[in-house]
Amino acid sequence: MPKIPGVSYAAAIRALRKAGFEIIRQGGHTIMSNGACTLAIPRHNPINAFTMGQIAKCAGYPPEQFKQLL
Repeated sequence: MPKIPGVSYAAAIRALRKAGFEIIRQGGHTIMSNGACTLAIPRHNPINAFTMGQIAKCAGYPPEQFKQLL
């Protein structure tokens, strides 16, 4: 079971902006980057918990630390 709950699209974008990611482009997915890592955030409400777990992992945050950003 994932440790990060499914969250809304807007909450995920807000949390990643706090982590230093910026929006590069938007479409069916929002593409965000911090210079070293590029992420694709789906525009689903809510974003699946497993998908959020993978996004946090790719961003370099353990689940507990990413929850604090939310």
